[in-house]
Formats: sequence, structure tokens, C-alpha cells
Amino acid sequence: MIQINLNKAKTIAHEIRRDARSKEFEPLDALIMKQIPGTDAATVEAQRQVVRDKYAAIQTDIDSAPGVNELKLIVESLSQGVIDGPNAV
Repeated sequence: MIQINLNKAKTIAHEIRRDARSKEFEPLDALIMKQIPGTDAATVEAQRQVVRDKYAAIQTDIDSAPGVNELKLIVESLSQGVIDGPNAV
């Protein structure tokens, strides 16, 4: 019987979460870096906060996942862009 180390599985899930978060931040970071006239920095920062909050919730879900099946669902939803947000993955 194959046994999966839950802690290692959570570490991998967090890496996937970080990658998805980074990809979602890219267009917002670009707007901040380019400082394009007419771009409302406060609005962009508010959108960035929505992304932070979304992935903080996902982090909590990963940390509290009781088993590999729950982690698998979280990772699948990340990779399919199912998780809600203004810039879903």
C-alpha cells in the first residue's frame, strides 16, 4: 500500500498556490510598476488586496485539509481557475 506524506503534500499544494498567486499578481504589478497616467493606484492596490485575501483563505484551507483528497480538490480548482476572484487563474 502506498502512503502519502500529508505534510509533504501540503508543501507541494502551497507551492502551487504561490505560483497561481504570482500569476494573478503579474498584471496588477505591471500596472503599479509602469505608473501609467490615468491608472488609479488605489484601485489597483484594492484589487491586489482582494488577491491577497483570496490566497490567504486558500492557504488556510490547505493548512487545515484533513487529507490528500481535500488537497487534491484545492489544487485542481487552482489549476482550473475555478477559485473566484477578479483575476481568477
